[in-house]
Amino acid sequence: MLKIKNMEQNTSILLIYTGGTIGMVEDSETGVLSPFDFKHLTKQIPEIKRFQFNIESISFKPVIDSSNMDPGVWVHLAEIIEENYESFDGFVILHGSDTMAYTASALSFMLENLSKPVIFTGSQLPLGKIRTDGKENVITALEIAAAKKDGKAIVPEVCIYFEYKLYRGNRTIKYNAEHFEAFRSVNYPELAKAGVKINYNFSAISKPTEQELRIFTNLDTNVAVLKIFPGINPNTMRAVFNTEGLKAVILETYGSGNAPSDKWFIDEIENATSKGLIVMNVTQCRGGSVQMGKYETGIGLEKAGVLSGRDITVEAAITKLMYLLGSGYSTEKIKKYIEKPIRGEMSA
Repeated sequence: MLKIKNMEQNTSILLIYTGGTIGMVEDSETGVLSPFDFKHLTKQIPEIKRFQFNIESISFKPVIDSSNMDPGVWVHLAEIIEENYESFDGFVILHGSDTMAYTASALSFMLENLSKPVIFTGSQLPLGKIRTDGKENVITALEIAAAKKDGKAIVPEVCIYFEYKLYRGNRTIKYNAEHFEAFRSVNYPELAKAGVKINYNFSAISKPTEQELRIFTNLDTNVAVLKIFPGINPNTMRAVFNTEGLKAVILETYGSGNAPSDKWFIDEIENATSKGLIVMNVTQCRGGSVQMGKYETGIGLEKAGVLSGRDITVEAAITKLMYLLGSGYSTEKIKKYIEKPIRGEMSA
């Protein structure tokens, strides 16, 4: 565990390294990238020693490539935060960018009554590269995690910070695999922008709660995503709907929630919902919202028992369903929560 102490301030931040590009260094002889020892973090980012608050860090062993991220790791992260919640004022999680939006969304549902910042960040280039974007991402994420107003955290929610912008985690998608501006939050405004100073969008930030933190670690992964496309056939739909143990399907539809109006298509969905399968309508579009009552093709889905995901991202929809299905709620209660925001993941 790395410890950087400055006793002038009582604020403490826990930095958690799960893996990903940001923590890699290049071997000078072979050019191979491998994780560096986070005990030597200050060699890579000497500026963090100048912060007027305490920083401690822990590193996963072994570190995890974000492509190998799974709900078991989400549970581990939630437990780390719970175990250290009273000892730290905020948390910064270094994570691979490919699945960061999934993990941030999952943690937003798993951490109830959150009153402290949980900031995810990473990089497109490793810290060991001269042009890395990781250094600024880490420095500003730490500053945001430590930021307080009137003794309370300014951003008491699960967020992603990348390339000068802070986003609500469960509103975020990875948008670009090549540019430093890797993430976007199309349907919800940025929570902050970093320039000469950090400008917070206070009207968009959740208010801190006085209730005790609760974590939920029972996630049910019996969910699937079915993307509608021109030419989709009954066999494809049946293959998904008849998956053994399946409890919920996210139907990725066109535009504002539209899908084919062919009788066979609606019949397949009605057959699935009548057997108790939960079907959630999420648009394929990056921006905008599902409005099933707007067009005839959407009305057919509504009549077949499909639930509206409104303007939720696919990443948030998947993790929300895992959380709800694992909660032990009745089917009717789950359906009710699917169509309403519970962690700011969709518009009311």
